[in-house]
Amino acid sequence: MVDKPSGVLSVPNKIVHPSLAQTVFDAVGCEMGRMDMMVVHRLGMDTSGLMVFAKTMDALRGMNTVFRTRDIERKYEALVCGHVEQDSGMINLPLMRDYEFPPFMRISTDDHQRALVDLDPEQLENKKLLDLPKEALTKYEVISREDLDGQPVTRVALTSLSGRTHQLNVHMAAFGHPIVGDDTYGINGDAAPNGGLTDAELEELIPNPNRATDRLQRRIAATGTGPCVHAKSLKFRHPVSGEELSFVVDAPF
Repeated sequence: MVDKPSGVLSVPNKIVHPSLAQTVFDAVGCEMGRMDMMVVHRLGMDTSGLMVFAKTMDALRGMNTVFRTRDIERKYEALVCGHVEQDSGMINLPLMRDYEFPPFMRISTDDHQRALVDLDPEQLENKKLLDLPKEALTKYEVISREDLDGQPVTRVALTSLSGRTHQLNVHMAAFGHPIVGDDTYGINGDAAPNGGLTDAELEELIPNPNRATDRLQRRIAATGTGPCVHAKSLKFRHPVSGEELSFVVDAPF
């Protein structure tokens, strides 16, 4: 178990930037003899927090099963823009690859699925665009309502019940409370705003009269605060020993 800092890659990219996986392999190694064989799951570069690495093949196979069957409890902590009105709730919105802003994700709707039919064949060279929508369910719980340099933010516990790519970022953006410092799905990000939903779709699919306004989001972005999302806790049964394991590490923000 390793606490990954924000701004560090989980695994090497094509440019071979430094990564946590390589650092762990260099420090402790594994019986498989390859760095990539240690990797059980990944965190986005901007996400800090707990990552699991396997040192043996039995542990790797077992942990792959644990994650595949979702027999694991994973909780994140984040700061989001604005004050979330309800103390807890669920966000249940399917995700799809974003054909307008690849390689990012967006909320899937019938209209966006139909739009795939009219795509230029060259765009469809990216076969992932044709993946079926993925069910995605996020639970949020308010920890505290705070201010950041005088701007309202909310500290929330987030539980990804489906573990989709960029799920927490897209769901919170669609909810109207983007993660503070998210330079992909936030107000100044490269992905589609509001999780890819139009104003009419927002009102129909996830109504929230207390959304953080664009003006507020820009003021929070102007504070220069880095990404505020952290993999805080993991709880699972060890796949080899059967021991119940629980790990918690405090958020750095």
